[in-house]
Amino acid sequence: MTKITYSQAINKALTEEMSRNKKLVCFGLGVNDSLNFFGTTKGLVKKFGSERVFETPTSENAMTGIGVGMSLNNNPCVMMHQRLDFFLLAMDQLVNSAAKWHYMFGGKNSVPITIRLVVGKGWGQGPTHSQSLQSWFAHIPGLKVVMPSFPSDAYNLLKKSIRDPNPVIFIEHRWLHNIEQETKKIKYKNKQNLTELISKGKDFTAVSYSLSTIEMLSIKNVLKINKISFDLIDLKSIKPLDISVIKNSLKRTKRLLVLDSISHPFCSIGSEILSQLYREKNIKLIKPPLLKTLPDIPTPTSTFYTRDFYIKKNDILNDISKLVGKKIKLKNSDTILHDVPDSNFKGPF
Repeated sequence: MTKITYSQAINKALTEEMSRNKKLVCFGLGVNDSLNFFGTTKGLVKKFGSERVFETPTSENAMTGIGVGMSLNNNPCVMMHQRLDFFLLAMDQLVNSAAKWHYMFGGKNSVPITIRLVVGKGWGQGPTHSQSLQSWFAHIPGLKVVMPSFPSDAYNLLKKSIRDPNPVIFIEHRWLHNIEQETKKIKYKNKQNLTELISKGKDFTAVSYSLSTIEMLSIKNVLKINKISFDLIDLKSIKPLDISVIKNSLKRTKRLLVLDSISHPFCSIGSEILSQLYREKNIKLIKPPLLKTLPDIPTPTSTFYTRDFYIKKNDILNDISKLVGKKIKLKNSDTILHDVPDSNFKGPF
């Protein structure tokens, strides 16, 4: 059966949306370099021309301001940044302009801009090149934040983001660009659940998103061998956040693990989920919920330190063992590679 990668799904969504809306433009760093922004912009310049698809100077604040201005004048934009870290230079344009216009002017102005940001670990990138700051954007009223885990969701959510009349932050983990899915699943859905139960079990509920969901799926067989099953709930949208599926699951399992393996603990997406659940009167858990995040320190550069910084498969399994009160047989081969996603992915550029 034919398969499509995450990056190909994004490319397909961009191609279709640019064909549908002749005013849509795509620009950013790496859009037309030899790797075509992880392959996601391949062929776009040839198909749509350099006036609609183009590279930009390394001036994030200025270029974002231009994108916001174009969007205000009914020219929707997809802006692309190969690292979220670099986009921090444009926070003023995003937070004080793009996120505010619709509200400041009584809903009469819209800013149809989609901002693609890439996050992720690996290759010794260190403190300033591997940050995942989705919580920052989710905190801002007026912004939507999505972090799809699978090619089908990347395809659907990017199309929805582009069609949204106001700003959407579309965050991709670079370790996901090569994962594959059956092509037949790449279909546009007018209605899509923001939170989805993708695996069902009885012993506990796991909540995750982006790469964390793939990490949870990677331990499913180990748990099955140990006769442990679980509900796996994937968050497609970080803001807005829909916890209704989580609540329904917890009524059955009464045990909760939130795997937020690309966040630091304080003010994380995981802590927001726990906060919202705590305020629900009808949820009673057998054991205190577990939140698994990165340590509350900047990312180390040396692989000697990152081995203990990033969450490994056995770390998750040990926590699940405590959560369900059952010993899990571990194998040394069950560790997640902490510095490279797979042998075919040679680096972040």
